[in-house]
Amino acid sequence: MDSLTVALDVMGGDCGPLVTIPSAILAVQSLPNLHLILCGDESLIQKYLNQHNSPEHPRIRIVHTTEVVEMDEKPSIALRRKKDSSMRKALDFVSSGEAQACVSAGNTGALLAIAHYVLKMLPGIERPALITQIPISETNRSAFMLDLGANVFCDSNVLFQFALMGAVMAEEVDQIESPRVALLNIGEEEIKGSDNIKQTSAMLRENPDINYVGYIEGDDIFSGKADVIVCDGFVGNVALKTCEGVAKLVMKKVMKIINESKFTRILGVLLNPTLKKIVKRLNPDQYNGASLIGLRGIVVKSHGNATKSAFYNAILEAAKEVERQVPEKIKNKLELSLVKRS
Repeated sequence: MDSLTVALDVMGGDCGPLVTIPSAILAVQSLPNLHLILCGDESLIQKYLNQHNSPEHPRIRIVHTTEVVEMDEKPSIALRRKKDSSMRKALDFVSSGEAQACVSAGNTGALLAIAHYVLKMLPGIERPALITQIPISETNRSAFMLDLGANVFCDSNVLFQFALMGAVMAEEVDQIESPRVALLNIGEEEIKGSDNIKQTSAMLRENPDINYVGYIEGDDIFSGKADVIVCDGFVGNVALKTCEGVAKLVMKKVMKIINESKFTRILGVLLNPTLKKIVKRLNPDQYNGASLIGLRGIVVKSHGNATKSAFYNAILEAAKEVERQVPEKIKNKLELSLVKRS
C-alpha cells in the first residue's frame, strides 16, 4: 500500500495529548507511508507538537474540535450531544473515507456506540466485538480473544460470527494458516456449558471453513491450545482482567522475594537478563489495542491508561489492519460461510 491514513482521538484516555501526541510522532517516524489526522484541541495539540520538535510535520494534519467525551460519560449522551468531539470527528473521517482507521483511548462504551452509529455493521454481522492478542506459552506467538466486553450477552449466532471474525484476524494479522478456534467453557466435555455454548459448538463443527478444536477452560487460555478463543463479553472481560491481576501479583511477589536478602539480590542480578525477557513478553503495552471488529471500518481501542509505547502500538495495530484489509476479509469470509449454510 502506497500510503495509509489513521485518524486519532488525541483527547481520549486518562492523559490525552500528553501520551497521544508523542506516540503519533513516533508512529510517523517509524512508518514512512503513514499519515495521521489529529482530532482535538488545536492549541493543546500544537503545544505538544512544539515540545517534541515537530511543529509542522508534513504527514500530520490537525483538525480542531471543541468537545471531549469524558471517560465516565454515558454513551447515549456522547452519541447525541458530542457531535464535535475528538472521538466523533475521528470516526467521521473513517466514514467519509478520508481515513482508513481510527484509534482512541477514550470511553469504551461511547466509542462502541458512536462507531456503531457512524460506521454501521458489515452485512451479516449483528454486533461488533472487542478482540485483542494475548501471550501464549509458545515463543513469539500470540492468540486472539473475543469478546472482551462490548457485548455482555451473546446468543449462538453472535458467538458463531465472533468465531468467524476471530479466525480472519488470526489469518490476516498474524498470518496463521487455518487458526485453531476454541470456545471458552466451564469444562472440555461436550455435556458442559450453557445451551448457547452447546449450540455454537454444533454450528462450528458443521462449518468446514473453521478449524474448530472444541472447548477450552480458563486455565488453558495461555496454553497455546487455540489461536482464537471465543466467549461473550462478560466472560471475556472478567477472564482477561483476572489474568492481568494475577500477572501483576506474580511480578510483585517475585520482586519482593528478590529483595528479601543479600543472597536473593545477587541471584536477582544473575537472573536479570531472563527476568527482562519474561517481563518484555508479558508487558501489556505490546498487546495494547483491542480492535472493534464487525464494523464497516477499522477502529482500535487503546487502554484508557495507556503509556506512550502502548498507544504507539495501538497505532501500529491499526496500520497493520489497514494493510491486511481486515473488514473486507471478514465480509468475504462471512458471505462464503452463509452461502454454504443456506
